Amino acid sequence: MRGREESDPRGEVARLLREVREGESAALDRLLPFVYDELRHLAGRQLRRESAGHTLQPTALVHEAYLKLAAGKRIDATDRAHFLAIAAGAMRQVLVEYARRRKAEKRGGGWEFTTLGNGNAAADYRPDEVLALDEALDKLDQRQRQVVEFRFFAGMEEKEIAAVLGVTERTVRRDWTKARAWLYLSLYPQPEG
Repeated sequence: MRGREESDPRGEVARLLREVREGESAALDRLLPFVYDELRHLAGRQLRRESAGHTLQPTALVHEAYLKLAAGKRIDATDRAHFLAIAAGAMRQVLVEYARRRKAEKRGGGWEFTTLGNGNAAADYRPDEVLALDEALDKLDQRQRQVVEFRFFAGMEEKEIAAVLGVTERTVRRDWTKARAWLYLSLYPQPEG
């Protein structure tokens, strides 16, 4: 996300995003190589926030998010940063679905997760927390939710978020502060008295 335009000197990403917006399905496939490293970076960053022993690897998270994007509704990304923010939202959805499956397994599924990569079996991953965060995020104001997704899940800076949302950096900071406070109170309610 930090100025990778040098790997795209001819504006290929902008052209491909325009084709994606116009509904050309193959354009998303052609776009992937231009943003793949950044998507893996986002996925790795997100997975580092998860509990130790998480079985999902960055490559798998990128591929699952890509499949979700390809099968989903129209992608209206206007630039590289906006596309990465949308992809980060898809990664969040993948992690929530993964947490739901893990929670169901703990209730008697009996299957053991394994990986063909270099990952370890999940040991202390707590899907309840991911599900609670997802539920709380859905109750936020739309722009505050986007700020949290872009900042927390995509690792975007305030300047990048402001550009994607078309607001000032000050507004982004204010939304981030409000959203964090609300999420904290939602996730960690204080005992009465």
